[in-house]
Amino acid sequence: QVPLVESGGGLVQAGESLRLSCVARGPTFPGSSFSRTVMRWFRQAPGKEREFVASIGWNSILSYYEESVKGRFTISRENAKNTLYLQMTNLKPEDTGVYYCNADIGGVVVIGKAPGRYWGQGTQVNVSS
Repeated sequence: QVPLVESGGGLVQAGESLRLSCVARGPTFPGSSFSRTVMRWFRQAPGKEREFVASIGWNSILSYYEESVKGRFTISRENAKNTLYLQMTNLKPEDTGVYYCNADIGGVVVIGKAPGRYWGQGTQVNVSS
């Protein structure tokens, strides 16, 4: 069973918005373990390496963004639902790619781009000009 499942991707025009979700499930996240997990979003554009987008700490107090998405993207989480979100506004064609959520169970570093152990399968975002 895949421990992280993303959804919410799609095709939009530049300037529009999308909200991505990532649900953590199964034996990888027993009990309240999600609430002790640093979560991150990454993306991979065609022909490029996967890159960091945003991260959020256990209790949502700390978050960290890649420079190009600051002011346009907002990462958030609902621990009671084992769910991570990425609200994306004012989307640009260069935001096109597959978006992945990533989990660092027990991790404590939020201001950092290094991924944790667990990945989802990704959701495709296409932004047309």
